[in-house]
Amino acid sequence: MFNSLGELSVGEKATVSGFAKGTKEYRAKLLAMGLTKGIKLQVTRVAPLGDPLEISVRGFSLSLRRDEANAVLVNKEAAS
Repeated sequence: MFNSLGELSVGEKATVSGFAKGTKEYRAKLLAMGLTKGIKLQVTRVAPLGDPLEISVRGFSLSLRRDEANAVLVNKEAAS
């Protein structure tokens, strides 16, 4: 089952599985930032009001607005 990146909580890990339909304006921007299919990421922080959120991907930290994060579909990893 796919979740959107924006639904994940701090500390959760996931693998990018694709992008939501109707998000062409964000897709190229997100791909340029390294969010490609199959990449593993982890949510590291969320701002007090819930927007933006910070993820760790490809060895760097990336902050995304909640609507941008919701455009990324992910497979959430099982908690260990």
